[in-house]
Amino acid sequence: MKTPDKAAFSLQWQMLAGFLTGMTLGLIVHATARDARWVDLATNYVTGPIGQIFLRLLFMLVIPLLVSALIVGIAEMGEMRSLRRVGFKTLLYTLVVSGIAVAISLAAVNLLRPGDGIDPAQAHAMLDNAGEGARAILARGGEAPKGVDALLAMVPDNIVKAMANNDILAVMVFALFFGIGLMLVRTEQTKLLLSAMEGLFEVTMRLMSLVIRIAPIAIACFMFNLAAQFGWELLERLSAYVGVVLLALGLQMFGVYSLLLALGARRSPLRFFTDVQDAMLMAFATASSNATLPTAIRVAEERLHLPRRIARFVLTIGATANQNGTAMFEGITVLFLAQFFGIELDWAQQLTVMLVCILGGVGTAGVPAGSLPVVAMILGMVGVPPEGIGLVLGVDRFLDMCRTTLNVTGDLVAATVIAAGEEKEQAKGPA
Repeated sequence: MKTPDKAAFSLQWQMLAGFLTGMTLGLIVHATARDARWVDLATNYVTGPIGQIFLRLLFMLVIPLLVSALIVGIAEMGEMRSLRRVGFKTLLYTLVVSGIAVAISLAAVNLLRPGDGIDPAQAHAMLDNAGEGARAILARGGEAPKGVDALLAMVPDNIVKAMANNDILAVMVFALFFGIGLMLVRTEQTKLLLSAMEGLFEVTMRLMSLVIRIAPIAIACFMFNLAAQFGWELLERLSAYVGVVLLALGLQMFGVYSLLLALGARRSPLRFFTDVQDAMLMAFATASSNATLPTAIRVAEERLHLPRRIARFVLTIGATANQNGTAMFEGITVLFLAQFFGIELDWAQQLTVMLVCILGGVGTAGVPAGSLPVVAMILGMVGVPPEGIGLVLGVDRFLDMCRTTLNVTGDLVAATVIAAGEEKEQAKGPA
């Protein structure tokens, strides 16, 4: 059992090594041979294509991953009829608190603007080096519907066309409706269909894990291109980005969650954080909500003394659906990279990003780097070059540990608040 953990841990260190190697080489090239012809040849014909292959593999798998994860997640919410009321409360809580989380993220990144300060000419030069793929994404971004048209576009008239166009929001709306259908129709045939969706999810996750193994090489290529283009200015922007992410996570953890505990569950936030520290440490170490689930359930039952049926239901659903930290990270990353490349997103586009981040949290696997394909898809959706994701992958391990801690803590807060609400319902007696 130790082998997978060691492999995952080794992979994260490899990603960090790739980040540092690519950045160091890029900085050296920026300082010594910025205008040399061989640098253009290397970025256009070596490092650029390698990064593009990595991104294309992610794009190839992201649609089946999100569709299967959302359909299975929604369908399984209705499996336990006796907990249907708890399921509705859990879903409503998740949407509201995730909305607050992403709103905090959008406010922080818009006020502090960590991606500003890059010369637009340099950013456009990088886009030219990215090739036809980046220009096609920018062209699609300029043609993206706005206002009422954007609202109508959320409901696809042709799901195959939506998938072919990488219209992630329309695909997610379809998956939500399909999952509700599977929840309502309970026959032997729909059980087989649900089993097939679970199989699709498992196969896609396995393929995704294989793709992620080449991430260190792709990260090195991304960082070489970025550092060779932007030099030391890149480090300043990256440190500002990390600071904004940590600030937003801290506000959600110690601000919003403390208020929810005090007002919604009548519990001391300090006592709560003391009781759940085992789960928080496990989440920080593994960077996986799924891996932390057994510890979270034990903490909920033994330390928080929550009812077993509520704790297990809410925490199991929350491990894939209630991921505030993931939604915050995705929102900040998209807006940071948009600022970095000088692409201004209006409030309608930013609200669309917020909605996709909330829905993406439902479909994001609770494993290390599980939000990576969602971020790449959102970048393309709003016209930001997905190559820019290489900027943040090198620091993603640390940020992944932090946002997973927030995810797991948020699940325990949700279970505590919902359990308190159920106690009030039982105290009233049958209606």
